[in-house]
Amino acid sequence: MPVSTIVATSSSDLKSAYDKDGHCSLPYRFTDGSVELLRRRVAAISAQTRPEVVHEKDSGAVRAIHGCHEFDDVCRALVSHPVLVELARTLIGGPVYVYQFKVNLKQAREGAAWPWHQDFAFWSEEDGMPRPDAVNIAVPLDDVHEDNGPLLVIPGSHDLGLFDLPVRSERTSDWRQHVSDDLAYTVSAERAERMIEERGKALILGGAGSLHAFHPSIVHSSSNNRSADRRALLLITYNAVDNAPAEPTRPLFLVGRDTTPVVARGDERLVVEPA
Repeated sequence: MPVSTIVATSSSDLKSAYDKDGHCSLPYRFTDGSVELLRRRVAAISAQTRPEVVHEKDSGAVRAIHGCHEFDDVCRALVSHPVLVELARTLIGGPVYVYQFKVNLKQAREGAAWPWHQDFAFWSEEDGMPRPDAVNIAVPLDDVHEDNGPLLVIPGSHDLGLFDLPVRSERTSDWRQHVSDDLAYTVSAERAERMIEERGKALILGGAGSLHAFHPSIVHSSSNNRSADRRALLLITYNAVDNAPAEPTRPLFLVGRDTTPVVARGDERLVVEPA
């Protein structure tokens, strides 16, 4: 099915859900073959010793890999996939570039939780991103269920601003505290519970290769992986071209510097089908 048809048939509903709730899911997925190719690339990168590969604090397990589209050809092709680019343009409302690429890995029975937080807190306070005119597009590389650490979001919280920011003198420029379980910017559990009482909560579940989008200001977290199943979640952040930070200082693999609008290009290795 042509990409124009894939996105156009769902665009109004997706935009409506995204604007209202701060998240939405597409009725399409990457094929098993495409997912397997991405898994192999993630495994190869995870075995490398490089700053883009982050490990769990108390073990040698890989927690995340970053900036893979800068050095891996399959990941580079993925960020230009027509469905992803068109979805990002639809949700943001204009040309986009790749701000961040990462894969969060929760290894079976040892993947640690992510506390309540808002992504835009990091991008605003550390990088100087002017507005939350960006979108996270998530592609699970494993089946995501309630026990292997899925994303938990608070619907509608993206419209409420940023919460619990530390005073300027207490902020950290150590990027390692932005990718570990000891996050520099968090939303208190008490505040999150009050918001859940008012707005509810939603788990982002789905099979490997499914497609989801969530707003950079939505309050979200994830639990420890208590299961025997790994949970690898690939995340591409597209930012509006006119929303690029003026002088980012964090490493390139955390903050993309090339603000050239992404040009949609198909790749026969990466195929989307109805979910």
